[in-house]
Amino acid sequence: MDHVDCIVAGAGVVGLAIARDMARRGMDTLILEAANAIGTGTSSRNSEVIHAGIYYPVGSLKARFCVAGRNMLYRYCEEHAVPHARCGKLIVAANAGQEPVLATIRANASACGVDDLVPLTAAEALTLEPRLRCTAALLSPSTGIIDSHTLMLALLGDAEEHGAALSLNTSIVSGRIERGLTKGGLIVLDTIDSTSGERFEIATKSFINAAGLDATALARSIDGLDPQFVPELRYAKGNYFSVAGRAPFSRLIYPVPEPGGLGVHLTLDLDGVARFGPDVEWTDTLDYRVDPGRGERFYSEIRKYWPDLADGALQPAYSGIRPKLSGPGEANADFVVQDASVHGIDGLVNLFGIESPGLTSSLAIADHVAQRLAASRTQNRGAKFAAG
Repeated sequence: MDHVDCIVAGAGVVGLAIARDMARRGMDTLILEAANAIGTGTSSRNSEVIHAGIYYPVGSLKARFCVAGRNMLYRYCEEHAVPHARCGKLIVAANAGQEPVLATIRANASACGVDDLVPLTAAEALTLEPRLRCTAALLSPSTGIIDSHTLMLALLGDAEEHGAALSLNTSIVSGRIERGLTKGGLIVLDTIDSTSGERFEIATKSFINAAGLDATALARSIDGLDPQFVPELRYAKGNYFSVAGRAPFSRLIYPVPEPGGLGVHLTLDLDGVARFGPDVEWTDTLDYRVDPGRGERFYSEIRKYWPDLADGALQPAYSGIRPKLSGPGEANADFVVQDASVHGIDGLVNLFGIESPGLTSSLAIADHVAQRLAASRTQNRGAKFAAG
């Protein structure tokens, strides 16, 4: 049976960031990806926004990883020539009744460690974006956009330079926990090559489940992991529409969160092309087709901050599906990062519900996972030494 120090399931942005971190720490690392290319799931269908970390609950993993990860990501982009831009974002109140929400957002952001939000009057906001309609706004100068595919290629290259290997078209059929084979026991994975049909087993002392939309199914396939530690996963599809021509904005435009409202964002790519979305469409299948009819409900929301949007200007762009741990009407769930301190299996880390801001948080998540595994190994060595 082949053996490697570390196996990462999933070659999305988070899995690649973890593999890079583990390889840089001297671990013999293997990345297993079921698809025929990296980043074909959630990582290829997001907004490519580098979030500031202002909306998430204080003390949550989302807030912590987003704030730390944003700074790490900007540094990484500069060091590895990954295309990005700190374009900034305006969070806008459409009427006076929404203005107190801006103050609440700013206070929450400050409590999360984000102190660069700038309150603007309507006149000040229009100086920055003359075609905007609002009664007040917050400027988030640290919000940006990134070429996510180039980022993933850079992370993979960095990991491979430190000895990591990538195996595409490789699905994990099941796993099992074998104790007593080595001092810490082994996690044995039964895998299949989808091109040849060949099956083989590979063992590791450290297995990180970063399979995104498939993470819960993979966790359920591991014999020895108590099912109580595998949460229910829900698919939240987000549809995006683009605008014919160019929108007259140089920054991202976000309405304030509003109960019952779509809160349709205006985001930009690095070429300045505007996209609107996402909405939320709960689904049971991985169907990425965009229903053109959903665009009709976007118009009234967008015109709250861009009244000049012309009829017929929107066209379907793409959709993405988030692996959510909360359902309709429920409060947004936090990231879940489970290690031995939760489920009791040395070397196993499951990542569940890694949705937005997963791209922004990727390097911080990787550092956290690596540190947790290192701490677990240290504790195990100490316990064995104490036992004689």
